[in-house]
Amino acid sequence: DNYRRIFIDADTGTFGTTYLTVFIRSVVYAGLTTVICLVVGYPVAWFIGRAPESRRNLLLTLVMIPFWTSFLIRTYAWITILSTNGLLNGFLSDYTHLTSEPFEMLYTPGAVVLGLVYSYLPFLILPVYGSVEKLDNSLVEAAFDLGAGPVRAFQKIILPLTQPGIIAGILLVFIPAIGMFAISQLMGGGTDPTIGEVIQNQFMQARDWPFGAALGMTLVILFAVAFWFSSRRQAVVESQQ
Repeated sequence: DNYRRIFIDADTGTFGTTYLTVFIRSVVYAGLTTVICLVVGYPVAWFIGRAPESRRNLLLTLVMIPFWTSFLIRTYAWITILSTNGLLNGFLSDYTHLTSEPFEMLYTPGAVVLGLVYSYLPFLILPVYGSVEKLDNSLVEAAFDLGAGPVRAFQKIILPLTQPGIIAGILLVFIPAIGMFAISQLMGGGTDPTIGEVIQNQFMQARDWPFGAALGMTLVILFAVAFWFSSRRQAVVESQQ
């Protein structure tokens, strides 16, 4: 019955419920977070991996510096920056005079995705950096010698050889981003809850532990599917190489 409540509306008996919408919203947030982390993190990982060895440790330390601070402190710092009377709105209105009224940046889906990207970006940079560091530069030079341009060399040489790191990074970002509830609760205001928030509320507020456990197991199954898909994809890539 608890699993049925997730997918079947109790009043109409039709497929589709609020909880299913929450699952879809969580997957969309996690997907956007993963895509943005990949677009931003891949060039950073490439820059660090191709930097001189004497500078790599320093650059990696800069990537890891946010983890030296408490997760909640970093989240509240973003709340201070994005709030109506925060630093960003104050800068836009008082110093640049670009706006006469403050923007509503906090408690929006964009704020939730921004918080997720900031929290999980290093988890994509580090695996990709490991693949870039192991990349044999002679293969790239050979591609250029054989007439390949930068785009073709990236598509045929660089991207396939760094794909294991990309898949690992996607997995490390996508899976925890689905279940994260603190960022969506603090920066989203609880107006559009994610599945992590709903599970937390079922255990801590509604005290409906069986239904909360059903939601949690459904989330675990979703994690398992994502892990299976990424593992299968990585196996295909390794067999092709």
